[in-house]
Amino acid sequence: MQTNNAIREYVGIQKESMSGRELEASVLTKAGLMLKACQDNWDAPDREAKLLDAIKFNQKVWSFFQAELSEPGNPMPKKLREDILNLSLFLDKRFFEVMAYPDPDKLSIAIDINFNIAAGLRTAPETHAA
Repeated sequence: MQTNNAIREYVGIQKESMSGRELEASVLTKAGLMLKACQDNWDAPDREAKLLDAIKFNQKVWSFFQAELSEPGNPMPKKLREDILNLSLFLDKRFFEVMAYPDPDKLSIAIDINFNIAAGLRTAPETHAA
């Protein structure tokens, strides 16, 4: 029990010290890893439960992005917001498709999107010369 409390405290401190971009990258990486673990262990007896957990987590992550990007005051460039919202809609459809017709190959695109966006968030934003 004491170890779990220490871990939760460490994770809480880590989250407090992360920037928004780092936190988003971390969450997207976790989402991708959850899907990847399902894909890699497709024949596991608990696959159905783990897949459902991974899909639910991914849906929460992408729903958060949808809400943030839909805010009128969001500072992100309009085109980029629209592109990410389109990705989120694509992922919504893909997750429903995977739930209806499970297939490990259908997870690849969602895994790639999560990892690629996480990698992009980890790169330093471009600085523009005045």
